Order: sequence, then C-alpha cells, then structure tokens
Amino acid sequence: MRILAASDFHGFKSTLEAFAQKAETAKAEIIVLCGDITNFGTEKQAKTILSPLTKLKIPVLFVPGNCDPPSLVDMNFGNIKCIHGSTFIYEDSVFLGVGGSPRTPFNTFFEMDEPEIFEVLRKAVGNLRSGMNKRKIIVVSHAPPKDTRVDKTYFGEHVGSIGVRKFIEEYEPVLVLCGHIHEAKGVDKIGDTLIINLGAARHGNYAAINIAEEKINANFNVLR
Repeated sequence: MRILAASDFHGFKSTLEAFAQKAETAKAEIIVLCGDITNFGTEKQAKTILSPLTKLKIPVLFVPGNCDPPSLVDMNFGNIKCIHGSTFIYEDSVFLGVGGSPRTPFNTFFEMDEPEIFEVLRKAVGNLRSGMNKRKIIVVSHAPPKDTRVDKTYFGEHVGSIGVRKFIEEYEPVLVLCGHIHEAKGVDKIGDTLIINLGAARHGNYAAINIAEEKINANFNVLR
C-alpha cells in the first residue's frame, strides 16, 4: 500500500495543489491528512483548500486539527472522508482517526480533554465488525503521543497527547501518523508502533509511506 501523507497546511491552497500533483505522479493509493487544513478558517474554506484532491480517484482520509473548525468532523464529499471517531478499511488495514488537540494555553478552535481523545479512538475500534480486529490498525491523529521525540517543542517541552499514547499502549497499532508540533518532524516508536510526525506541509513537508506485509518504509520529502 502506497500512502502519501501530510499535515498542517494552515490555509496554503497552493501547497495542497502541489501535494495533489505529487500524489498523482507518485501513484499513491491513499492520501492521509493529519489536520490544520485551515488557519482558523471555516468549513467552506476547508472545502476550497481540499478541492484539488477531488480530482484524484483515490481515497483521501483526514482529521481536523486544532486550528480547524470542529464542524469538519462531519465533512465528507466526493472521495474525501473525515475519519475522526470512525474507521476506513483498505486492504488488510483499518484507518481510524482523532482530530483536534489536547488543551492548550491558546484556546484554539478544536481542543479536547485527554479522556475524550482516548474515547474517540477506543469507540472507533469498538465499532469494528467481528473479525476486523485482526487487521492492521493505522491511527491518523493531529496530535502526536506524549513523551516521544515527535511531540517536543523548541523549548524542550513534551506537549503531545496522553490519550493518544494510552491508546497506542493498549491497542498496539502498527502505525501512527500525526503533525501539530511542526518542529518535531521525525520518527519514533512506542513498543512496536511506528510513529511519524509529518512536520508542516505549509513548509513543503510530506512523507511517502509504503506498507508491504510486515514492513513499513517511510521517506520524508519536500514539495518544490
């Protein structure tokens, strides 16, 4: 499975247009966006920014970020689907998502308490039909898990999500894709779970991820 993933566009439609072109040339099978599509914008603006992806004939899965309006959790159009609190089955994998972020000092658009973040993910798993729990779980989260290499700010503080980390420790997904902390772009692991902070797409960052059998390969790239 070939995934092209990005996060934190913050309203830069031209960057998303370039990302859509890259997805087409790279023959991506699925696109994942980890939030902050807008920069404190509206649902209408989010649709406009995402519109270049509707021309592609592949699934586009996303969660809202803390700088997006919470109403995006109900936004689905064309091939674009929000998976906050829900799942999407693709081949032998199940994608499930949680948007927003833990509480911040800045009172941003979409923040939640940690128990709620955990419950959003737990309920999504609970809604899987019998037998689906044998599929590989891939988590799409705006916030990275707490106390990792990928949730550390410039000031050395770990500001990731306790709820996301708790879910990883209990359910052991194979992969977690996230963003939110722009300067923490990189890779870490919790147990056998690979965690990838995609960095900020507004600066051109994205990742190409290939999953084949039990192997996951991820390559960071920059849009030019």
